[in-house]
Amino acid sequence: MAKQPNQSQAGTNIQEVRQQNAQSAGRQGQFGTEFASETNAQEVRQQNQQAEARKGRNSGQQR
Repeated sequence: MAKQPNQSQAGTNIQEVRQQNAQSAGRQGQFGTEFASETNAQEVRQQNQQAEARKGRNSGQQR
């Protein structure tokens, strides 16, 4: 079977895949800013501190 010039060995259209990848890369930025704007950094830090404190207390009790 002869290979078509714009296809991989598996028969995938290389140009189409490149185009889809480019579109996907462009959309990725939208999600990053959307979720970042909804995150309260101070609240996350506080939750992390509380979790660390609980972890410290729990490991002390197991010994």
